[in-house]
Amino acid sequence: MVDRTAPTRTAPGRKAKGSGRQRWGDLTGRQKARVLVLASLQLSLAASAWVDLATRPRGQVNGNRGTWAAVIAINFFGPILYFWKGIRR
Repeated sequence: MVDRTAPTRTAPGRKAKGSGRQRWGDLTGRQKARVLVLASLQLSLAASAWVDLATRPRGQVNGNRGTWAAVIAINFFGPILYFWKGIRR
């Protein structure tokens, strides 16, 4: 019997057939650095937006706080959207 859930091995620098995704080990050092920088930027944006949402008075938030908390979780776009449209000025 063939285990179809087992990961397949590919040559270094090549993508696995049909997956369209690269493994962490297949990335170059520069690519890994870019991923880590973008991930830290995304987490920093989300954390600062959630802190702002939690500490901002209700009257200064456009809409429902629960909805904004969920929107902030959407990659880069959520925190940017919150800072752009979620704060009443």
